[in-house]
Amino acid sequence: MTVIDYRITSKEGFDPKIGELISMLEHTRSVTMEELSEISREELDYVDGPGGNTIGSLLMHIAAIERIHQILSFDERDLTQDESDTWGKALNLGEEANKQYHGLEAAAYLEALQEVRSVTLASFSRFSDQWLQEERKWGNGVSHNFHYIWYHVMEDEINHRGQIRLLRRKYRACSN
Repeated sequence: MTVIDYRITSKEGFDPKIGELISMLEHTRSVTMEELSEISREELDYVDGPGGNTIGSLLMHIAAIERIHQILSFDERDLTQDESDTWGKALNLGEEANKQYHGLEAAAYLEALQEVRSVTLASFSRFSDQWLQEERKWGNGVSHNFHYIWYHVMEDEINHRGQIRLLRRKYRACSN
């Protein structure tokens, strides 16, 4: 069992605000990883009725959201066709994602999450707090900044972690 740090601190090697954001992202991920301890392949593949998502699909969605937001913020571009093909099902969730991410062991999902996170950490080291606050406009004219984009990555993971907890409880209730 990993001991989770319940402090938001500025991580060394980053500007202060970016370091604090990374501290929050890492805390969020630590809690998610703790939630996955001793998860079975059957739990990863469990679907709670039509239209539902598996835990495996939700984990790949978390990785996909982070990858997409890396592209949007660090590269400031849209996805290529190859990237859409790689991440599209996980991003959109649903039956297609459940089919694609079925029968995998937890290690496959954890590796995907770790690979994406390592790119996030390496990329953030190239940017400043000033960049974090730079304003941009979406195609529809709505303003945003990179701080919001990364808040959304964290928010999305927390939301789906709640779904994962619920699915694990339902699976355990059904299998008893």
